[in-house]
Amino acid sequence: MRIHIATDHAGLEFSTQLQHHLAEQGHDVVDHGPIEYDPLDDYPAFCIRAAQAVVHDQDAGIPTLGIVFGGSGNGEQIAANKVAGVRAALVWSIATAELAREHNDANVIAIGARQHTVQEAIGFIDRFIETPFSGEERHARRIAQLAAFEVDGSLEPDPRATLAGGESADAMDPEAG
Repeated sequence: MRIHIATDHAGLEFSTQLQHHLAEQGHDVVDHGPIEYDPLDDYPAFCIRAAQAVVHDQDAGIPTLGIVFGGSGNGEQIAANKVAGVRAALVWSIATAELAREHNDANVIAIGARQHTVQEAIGFIDRFIETPFSGEERHARRIAQLAAFEVDGSLEPDPRATLAGGESADAMDPEAG
């Protein structure tokens, strides 16, 4: 499997160790940066490029996942999720790694390098890679709703929007619709 990786200065050493582990497991690892330690570097471009590469490869039919690292993983997850087609999950345990794939078909995970040991992260990553999407209808339906929102902003109807008399709240708002 191809694995796209990105980080910032906080996760650089961490990322290097994990890349070695993934390569030893037979994965094709693509590093999106940074290439050297800079305590003032900015993670968004690195993480967005990794996320774009995941979507590109998946669209081409290449089995691919992504991993982004930072001090907490929060900003890196946010950056990756700005790319249409990415479902990035912040992972902090074996269970969250497994559920990210099983229920959300996550294609990118974010891990806080300052929150975990390398051994913990290896466990999260290995579980993420080995866990398939369940394919259950309820999960597929929810993922489709997220994808639809990315495309055109559509949402399922709000059940609270119907007022007494059958009129929707949106119909009463002259700015709506």
